[in-house]
Formats: sequence, C-alpha cells, structure tokens
Amino acid sequence: MSATSNLIDDAPLTWFHKKLTVFSSGGPFIDGYALSIIGIALITMTPGLKLSTGEIGMIGAASLVGIFFGGAIFGWLTDKIGRHKMYIADLIALAVFSLLNGFANEVWQVVLCRFLLGMAIGADYPIATSLLAEFLPKKYRGRLLGATFVVWAVGAASAFAVGYLLRSFGPDAWRVMVASPAVFAIITLLCRLGTPESPRWLLSRGRKDEARAVIKQVYGHQYDLSDISSDVDANTSRAKFTDIFKGRLWKRTLFVSIFWTAQVIPLFAVYTFAPDLLSSFGLSGDANLYGGSLLISMLFVIGGIPGLWLVERIGRRKLLLWSFAVIVVALAIPAFIHDVQATPLFIALAIFALASGASSFLEVVYPNELFPTEIRATAVGFGTAISRVGSAASTYLMPAAIISFGAAGSLLIGAGITLVGLVATLILAPETANKTLHELTTKNNTASPTEIKVTEGSLP
Repeated sequence: MSATSNLIDDAPLTWFHKKLTVFSSGGPFIDGYALSIIGIALITMTPGLKLSTGEIGMIGAASLVGIFFGGAIFGWLTDKIGRHKMYIADLIALAVFSLLNGFANEVWQVVLCRFLLGMAIGADYPIATSLLAEFLPKKYRGRLLGATFVVWAVGAASAFAVGYLLRSFGPDAWRVMVASPAVFAIITLLCRLGTPESPRWLLSRGRKDEARAVIKQVYGHQYDLSDISSDVDANTSRAKFTDIFKGRLWKRTLFVSIFWTAQVIPLFAVYTFAPDLLSSFGLSGDANLYGGSLLISMLFVIGGIPGLWLVERIGRRKLLLWSFAVIVVALAIPAFIHDVQATPLFIALAIFALASGASSFLEVVYPNELFPTEIRATAVGFGTAISRVGSAASTYLMPAAIISFGAAGSLLIGAGITLVGLVATLILAPETANKTLHELTTKNNTASPTEIKVTEGSLP
C-alpha cells in the first residue's frame, strides 16, 4: 500500500460524497426533531397524563439517558461488526420506538419509549459519522461532517413548526407528536439502503477483497488498495474499548468529553424546555411561545452557515474558542442587569443560539479526526455518552432551575458550564484542519494534542 497515494483523502468532491452526507444527516435531523418535539408535546401531555414537575423532568431526560447507553454500547459494536449493518438497523429501531411512544398510556411507558428512542439516536452518531468521515476528502471533511450536525438544528426547527400545526389535534396531540419521528426514520432508512461499507473499516478487519470491491464501486475500476493511505495499524482486530484511554489518546478522549459536554448541557436544556424558558421571560400566547421557540431554533441553523465556512478557513480550534467565549459573555450578562426584562433575556438566548450553531457540529468532527479507524466509532460513541450524562441531569433539573433561579440565573449557570469548555479547549485542543486521517491518527504521529497545537502555531 503506497503511503503517498491518498485516493480518499485527496479525491475531488463527488456526487457519492454529497449523497452520503445527506443520508448520514438523517440521524442528527431525527435527534434534533425528537428532542424538541417533546417540549411541545408536554403542553398537552402534562394535563393529559397529570404529570408532576419531577415526571416532566424524567420524560425530558429519558432520551438523553438513552443516548448515553446507545452511544457507548453501539459505538463499540460498530467498530466490531461494521458501519453498514448498524447504519440500517438503527433506523428501524428509531421508527419502532417512536410509534410505540404514541400508544403509551402511563408515564413509565413514555419514559421507557423515550429511553429506547434515545439509545437508537445515540447509536447513530458513531455509526453515520464514522462511515462518512472514512469516505470524505480531507479538504471537505470538516465542512461536510459539520453539515450533518447543522441539520440537527434544522430538525429542531421543524419540530416547532410541526408542533404548532399539530396543536389543533386536541388533548391527544402529544401522541401524534411523539410518534412523528417515525416518518423521518422510515424515509432515511429507505435512502440508506445500498450504501457500501467503509473500505478503511474492511481493511482494519483484514477483508482486502471486499475493500477493493468498494473502492472500485465508488471511485472506478482503475483504482485499487494501493490508492488508499490507511490509518489502520497492525493487529487492529484486537482493538478494545479501553484503547481510547491509552497512550496519547487519553488526552484526546478527555478533551472530546469535556468540550462536547459543555456544549450540549445548555443546548439541550434550551431546546427541550424552550416554551417554559420563554414563559419565564414573561412571554405568553401561541405566537410568542411557538414562534419564539421556532425563531431560536432557526438561529442555530443560521449560525451554522458561517461556521461551516470558518471551520476550514480558521480551523477547528479557533472556531471553538471564539464560540465558547461569545456564549459565556452572552449568557452571563443578563444576571448582572437589575430587574432584567424579556428583551435582554431573549437577545442573550438568540446570541447563544447563533454562536452555538456556529460550532456545535465540531462534536462530530473532532472525535472522528482524532481517533484511528479501529476505535473511531468507539470514541465517537463514548463522547456522545459522556456528554449526555450532564445534559440528562440538566434537562431533568431545568424545570426546577427556572423556578428556583429564574431565567437570568438559569442562563448564568449555562455560562459557567460553557466557561469550563473554553478552558478545556485552551489547554487540550489540537488543530486538525486539512490533515489526512493517516497523519492525525497513526502511531507514528506520537505528538499529544498539546504538542500538535504548539507545533502548528496555535494559541499557547
């Protein structure tokens, strides 16, 4: 295998890459949609099932707890049995658990369905993004991987629009809402049928003939295994879950876990309880609650547009640092305004949405670039899992936080959490832009994240 022939890393962008990006975006779309639709469904579910504050928090957090287990378990399994099998099976699970949720009659049934739905969502992050990362050229990898996560915000925005349309279904409107992710899961499933397995993963399992067949199918009969520069090392079939904590990788695992968690805690709390948060600002009525929630979610999408351009222009590290800094300032300011009114609070939330949308997609870019093929999905799954521990806790506590600390106090807590992410990025984050997966992840690249940062001229 030639070390200088990098078919995948240096290939031009093709229709196959664009199609695979769209198909891989289905999971994040459903994640954003399912997480946000529950916040609207709770408007009719709360009186319908006579929910207490604790039960509301449980329902809001259930899918995030499920994502914890789904990411950890199925990320590891994806590295063991392959990307393609899981790429299909995961969508079947998403559709089934969404439909079952619509027929729930007890609180525990809703919680269980949301938990199982979360497991399927958590599985899709390592499955889809690992497969996509292993096909993408280095020049477009950050932008297209990031685009899949910007679609998360599109899904969330769609949920608020759909929720507004479905509110006229009466007391049982919540049943239609929680079942509706199944429609998108089935559509995504049909699109993904026929997607080839990753040739990098096939090589990591020693299945050279199958890898060769995929290369010829995707790139043409004139190409062969010698046209791939692989990040696969010898004896990778023995790779274990614990490998992400060994050698130079433990710092990368620590960085991914901290920055991802710091991003999603305020993000999920806002999305899940956007109507409640806006009510605490003093806003009321369908136009303000549904419309305000839709506007905030659309700002996440709008923020992602310059973010996807900047990620290749200024790099991953600077983009993450700047977005964290802006969020800290925006969320902290209302706490220092005496008798703060709705307008400053809404502006703070809007700035948060723009800045978060500009960099939240790095949650799937960084871990896919920092870990080798044999443990890539494991690492993405672990990052997904750890991030959901904090986000599940914050979502469970969010209703009580609004009551106890008010809107400004809740935003200040989000600022403090974001500050932790900022500090971790300063200390641990490497720059990975415009590098091949081979350069970033093979064992002959022995530099730690901090060493990589210094040698590339990043901030000290």
